[in-house]
Amino acid sequence: QVQLVESGGGLVQPGGSLRLSCAASGTIFSLDIMGWYRQVPEKQRELVAIITSDGLANYTDSVKGRFTIARGRAKNTVDLQMNSLKPEDTAIYYCNAVRITINEGARYEYPYWGPGTQVTVSS
Repeated sequence: QVQLVESGGGLVQPGGSLRLSCAASGTIFSLDIMGWYRQVPEKQRELVAIITSDGLANYTDSVKGRFTIARGRAKNTVDLQMNSLKPEDTAIYYCNAVRITINEGARYEYPYWGPGTQVTVSS
């Protein structure tokens, strides 16, 4: 069973930086897509940034120019560098990974989630 473990959350002042890391275990396969989502109480979980195994990245508009996602050197790891943090970035951040398989022309996606790490931006 694939398990994702996040690290790097915490409390930071507005304008500060944090780096989130996520590592997957329990699989010998490469995870095709890895990324980060976030959620605040009473709102839906939203995509923050994702990156493919080829290095193609996509960001939600509110973090473009401030956050950078990158696959780690170790297999099945992903980092999120968050700069110029704002109070509205406060949320629980979840690592997400997707393994994609093709079988007889049909595409199958297997998503996995980490337990989440709290990021709080406050003075």
